[in-house]
Amino acid sequence: MKSFENKVAAITGAGSGMGRTLALRLAAQKCHLALSDVNEAGLAETARLAAQSGVKVTSKKVDVADRAAVYAWAEEVVRDHGKVNLIFNNAGVALGATVEGMSYEDFEWIVGINFWGVVYGTKAFLPHLKASGDGHIINTSSVFGLMGIPSQSAYNATKFAVRGFTEALRQELDLGKSPVSATSVHPGGIKTNIARAARMSSSIRDIGLDDQRGSEKFEKLFITTADSAAGIILRAVRCNKRRVLVGPDAHVVDLMVRLFPSFYQRITTFFARRSMS
Repeated sequence: MKSFENKVAAITGAGSGMGRTLALRLAAQKCHLALSDVNEAGLAETARLAAQSGVKVTSKKVDVADRAAVYAWAEEVVRDHGKVNLIFNNAGVALGATVEGMSYEDFEWIVGINFWGVVYGTKAFLPHLKASGDGHIINTSSVFGLMGIPSQSAYNATKFAVRGFTEALRQELDLGKSPVSATSVHPGGIKTNIARAARMSSSIRDIGLDDQRGSEKFEKLFITTADSAAGIILRAVRCNKRRVLVGPDAHVVDLMVRLFPSFYQRITTFFARRSMS
């Protein structure tokens, strides 16, 4: 897909952050949009801003953890736009908790959005993307889909799962000579509100971490803007990349894991102890 002009892109989590900047960059390239989020106010603002580029924009409140809602939205997108060429499974949430202290309710919540949301979005839209004759699936994993981090076991689990799911999907599409491709996206620290909106469990105090100001401290490490991230992702789609690292920190982490596939755990533990002191 060398051009987004006159294509139709569906984006989850479009009410803020990377979802919004992806929408605005695509609209500027004359791509029509179908947007979804659970944040109706943010979603309405994204739709308003994108419509200023003169493209057709539709929006709908969708909980990506609700399979029936995602399938209904996919049908609605095709009915409203006549086709759909791209699905950005971008919606995601964060959770800070130890494995021992994490509640099953919180675990099921994050898996429902971060992993099942990607699965539902992929399977609901894939037949429509094939029908378009020129489609692409863009699934947002994370740099934490490349390495494990203390207090992030649930988030790690979902993002490793998205990575494996998308890589297997891409190979199946290649083997089937499909007109659809797939890309796994691995952002580093992106300046969005995901850390501020994260659920934090007091259980992380047991390993010396701060459940009150942890998100604030972590957010200071975010170095890449959402707009810059969107530009990197869209370039990767045009180049049909299988995997895209977003931000210099993502490249550093990827290199560290490649060089020290086991020892990196000692490195992260060392820096976690340093941050505590």
